[in-house]
Parts: sequence; structure tokens; C-alpha cells
Amino acid sequence: MSITPADLKDYSTFEAVQNRPEPQLEMDILEAETYIDGKLENLVSKHAPLPPKLRLALLKVAQFFALANSDESMVKGYKSEKIGDYSYTLADGTSLTMPDVSGLLADFMPEDEEKTDGFFLRMRSI
Repeated sequence: MSITPADLKDYSTFEAVQNRPEPQLEMDILEAETYIDGKLENLVSKHAPLPPKLRLALLKVAQFFALANSDESMVKGYKSEKIGDYSYTLADGTSLTMPDVSGLLADFMPEDEEKTDGFFLRMRSI
């Protein structure tokens, strides 16, 4: 595992993450590694000490999964929830969103996979 539950607890300020049991945090971290590896062909597996940008991206995604997996209100359909001093309200049909870590992962993307405006166009002469 590239980051530990202790690393994730040190990074996060959310009580839900701080109080989450370590075995569950390990699963959240595994889920985050799988997500990033799926996007960029085993990127996490290829780096033995993680570069700082990749480590931060992994922490952000792991925190998201820890929050999403521990959020009973999402499962029960509540519209508002209070976590410590922080409270939020979800409108109908909305949910927590994955943090955008594309800027942190841009340095690790191969040149031919970088995209602009949501599409990639390759042209050749006839």
C-alpha cells in the first residue's frame, strides 16, 4: 500500500475520516489506488516512493472514498447531515463529487493521452 491509514488521518480534517476504523480506511485507500491506476495504467504501482503530486492526488481520492463510504445519509436518502461542526445539505439527486485531481496527475499522463476541450483529434494528409 502506497499510503497508510495514518497518512490519511493526518491529511484529513473530517471527523468521519478521523474516526473511521483502520481496516475500512485500508479498503478506501485500495479503492483510491484502483481508481487512479485504472485511469493511468498502474501509475501508483509503478512508483516506489510516491512523488508529492501523486501522493496528494491519492490522499484526496482516498479521503473522498472514506467520506462516501462512511456517509449513511447518502444510503438512507437524507437531505442534510452534520459532521462535527460542519453541516451540509444535498439537493435532490446530488451527491458528493470526486475531487478533480487531473492537474496533479497531468505530469504523469503520456503526451498522446493529453486531451483538450474534451476530445482528441488526429489528422493526416491524404
